[in-house]
Parts: sequence; C-alpha cells; structure tokens
Amino acid sequence: MDASAGTRQLNRERTERVGESSTAGAGGPIRAAESERWIVPVLAFGGISVAVMQTLIVPIVARLPALLDTSTSNASWVITSTLLAGAVATPIMGRLGDLYGKRRIVLLSLGLMVLGSLVCGLTSALVPMVAGRAVQGFAMGAIPLGIGIMRDALPPERLGSAMAFMSSSLGVGGALGMPLAAYVAQYTDWHMLFFGSAGIGALAMLLVALLVPESPLRAPGRFDVLGALGLAAGLVTLLLPISKGGDWGWSSPTVLGLFASSAVLFAGWGMLELRTADPLVDLRTTARRQVLLTNLASIMVGLAFYALTLVLPQLLQLPAATGYGLGQSMVVSGLCVAPMGLAMMAVSSLSARLSRARGPKVSLMTGLVVLAASYLLGTQLMAAVWQTVVLSVLIGVGIGIAYSAMPALILGAVDPSESGAANGLNTLMRSIGTSTSSAVVGVVLARMSIPLGPTRVPDLDGFRTAFLIAAGAALLGLGIAAFLPSSTGAERRTEAVPVPGRGTGPEVALARDAESPAGLRRP
Repeated sequence: MDASAGTRQLNRERTERVGESSTAGAGGPIRAAESERWIVPVLAFGGISVAVMQTLIVPIVARLPALLDTSTSNASWVITSTLLAGAVATPIMGRLGDLYGKRRIVLLSLGLMVLGSLVCGLTSALVPMVAGRAVQGFAMGAIPLGIGIMRDALPPERLGSAMAFMSSSLGVGGALGMPLAAYVAQYTDWHMLFFGSAGIGALAMLLVALLVPESPLRAPGRFDVLGALGLAAGLVTLLLPISKGGDWGWSSPTVLGLFASSAVLFAGWGMLELRTADPLVDLRTTARRQVLLTNLASIMVGLAFYALTLVLPQLLQLPAATGYGLGQSMVVSGLCVAPMGLAMMAVSSLSARLSRARGPKVSLMTGLVVLAASYLLGTQLMAAVWQTVVLSVLIGVGIGIAYSAMPALILGAVDPSESGAANGLNTLMRSIGTSTSSAVVGVVLARMSIPLGPTRVPDLDGFRTAFLIAAGAALLGLGIAAFLPSSTGAERRTEAVPVPGRGTGPEVALARDAESPAGLRRP
C-alpha cells in the first residue's frame, strides 16, 4: 500500500470513529442534539464569570492600599499577579485541553477561579490576596477552550454565531460586572466581591459538568513541560516591566534588564519549540500569514479596548470643580460603561452573519473601522453623562465585531488538534494588548495632569490623548488586517458531510483534516 492510500485509509477510519463517538458516545443523535442546545449558553456563562472575576477589583483599586494596609506600589500587585498568571495560563491550558480533554481543563480552570476567590475573600493581608488573585488568573484559559469545544461539537450552521458570542463574553462580563461590583463595594463588605465570584464560578462548574459533553478529539503527543516553563519565563519578564514600568522607571536597570531577559528567553524558547516533536506552541503554524496577522491585529484591538475602561471611570468620577469632571458615583460610572457589554452581546450574531457572507477578514476590518471612528468621535464626547453612554455603545459595537471575527480566522488556519492552544495564544495576544494599553495610557494620564488638593489627576487633554492613541492602535490593526488572505479556508474545514446516525456536522470535516502532521485521536 502506498503512502497516499494509507493516508486515505487512516482518514476513513478516523471518520468512522468520530461518527461513532457522536452517536454511541453521546447517547445517540437525540442526546447529541440536546447537548448542543446547552453548549453555547453554558460555556458563554463560564466566560462571563471569568470576565467578572477579572474586573471585580476595578471599583476598589483606589482603596486597596488602605484595605490591605500597604503602599500603593505593593497594592498594585493585586492586579499585576492576575495579569501575569492569566497570560501564562492561557496558552498552557489550551494545550492541556487539546491533549487531555477541553471540558476537563475548563472545569480545572473554573475550579482554580473558585479557589482563588475564596482565598481572597478570607483575607485582608497583601500576600494571600496577591496569591489568591494569581490563582484566579488561571481561569482565563476557559474562554479559548470553550471556543474549541464549540468547534468540536456544533454543526456548521451554528458554529459562527456561537464562537462570536463566546469570544465577546470577556468584554460582556467585564462591562456588566463593573457596575455590579461597584454596587457591592459601595454598600457591603468588599470581601463579598470575592465570595460572589466564587459562587458564580461554582455555578459555572456545575453547569459545565452537567450539560457540556467532553470533546472526542485529542491531539497526539505529550505535554511540553520545558516549553511551558520557557514561555512562562518569557511572558513574566515581558509583561512585568510593561505593567510596572511606570512605578520603577522606564529607563531603570530593572526594567531594561527584564526586557533584555525576555528577548533572550523568547529566542531560546523559540529554538527549543522548533526542535521539539510535540511543542507547546507550533511556531510553524503560528508563523502562517493568517495566524500571525490575526494575532498582531488582536494586540491592537486589545490595546484600543482597554483605553475606554481606563478613561471613562476617571472622567465620570472626577469632581465638577475640575471643569471637566462629571462628578458621578462609583456605581453610576459603572452603569455608564455597562452598555459596552450589552452592545458587544448584541452585535455578536451580526458579526457572524457578516463573516458568513463576506468572510471574517471583512468582519475584523469593519470592527476596527468602527473602533477607530468611535474613539476619534469620543475626543468630543466628554461633556455629559449621556455622551459617555453613547461612546460606550459605539466602542462596544466595534470591539464586539472585531473580537467575534478572530476565532474564525484562527480556526480556519490551524489543525483541529491545535484549536485549544491556537485560541489560547490569540487570547494571550489580546492580553498583551491590554497590558500595553494600561502602561501607555497610564504614563500619558500621569504626565498630563493637574493638581487637585493633595493629589494630581489627569486633565482633559490627557483623556483626549489616550483616545487618540486607541484610535491609532485601531487604525494600525486595520492596516495589518488588510493583508489577511481574503479566503480563510474556514468553509472548507467546516463543510458538512453525512455521519452515520448523526446527519452532518463539523466532526467529520475535522477528521478529514487529519492529513496534517498533528492528526487526531480519540481519548
């Protein structure tokens, strides 16, 4: 038997196995249809719960030094620890899901969120709080894993809108969680924020355990421990100076040394991954034009997205005595940002339809155009509360369309056995963008400030400059997205074919992709 005939035979066998798993393994076609009905809302709820966890600390950031009896610099580690842990965990959890089962690792991620939330809820000391927030950060891997489960389980006609909604859940949960967290922080004990996060996480775990089936698809090989350690070291030495550079000084030996160490570590890690049979991240796949450009555009979208959450709450809460502050409470400022999440949720299905009709490249570029135009308009929408609400909606529309297009672009270019790791890496790129936004906008607002009593606060020109930076990032992302291939190949990968006892679905299309070196296997 020649090699090509052997490959075709292998594909036929894999197709039969996938068909069997979708019937016998899931309790037959009726049971499979029932499970599909719950996959999207349950996984989206899990993503929203993770986003709520990430942003619940925002309303009490200014009070953290007093609450934890520490300095402002030390208190900032409560935020930095979550950022670093989430960045490290996202690609690692994605790869573990590809190897050992995505549902299993989603449950692990949510379980760590619950554990970290309980640790934070039971302490008022700095070190346990930082440790608890770091453990919480490991939940960030649940979102790309959820997208991977959807790809493995849903029929093609539902896949686009499901991935779009799941991708936007991070922004939806963050925007909706802020006013709720502000209310809790203002009227109850601040520890209740973390107990509430633990309760939401536990509910998400229960729903996933009961209603989401395990994916039958597995990547072959072993977990790349050295690759994980190398990636973790490189990310920490990159993101730590980005997030702390304003405190330590951008030209300080510590910051420059960490940046140099990061460059060395990533170079060594890259050489290691290229020589490893089962790498944590397949750099050859990552270097493909479609994957590389989508990830670069994701950094720009993340950078633009975070500028709003840094600017609007401050503008809304600054006293009217400044001449431009709107003098609103913490709860009202959270309510003004919340429409961004509602807009993201509303446009996710619109983005999916646009992607089906014109391709996800067009969706991504459309979102970036809306985003850039909204921020440019936003430089003039700062004089009234209603204007900030309008701005939140416009930016939510742009972010929702752009975020929703990214999973389709990534999954249309990678092997099914790499979907968890590839989506994890894309989520990491967004996190790098938000971290960079926090650092850059933070420096701008700190330098463009005026005295207000014993402190200094950002001036109006500082807020406008931050919006111009976000608009510039969106335009740069638009330029990057313009070079994406017009035909994504997603249609070929999700083309439906009959499966015995199941009808049609993406599983067989995924099995046909098994000619790639990674292949597929049953658990």
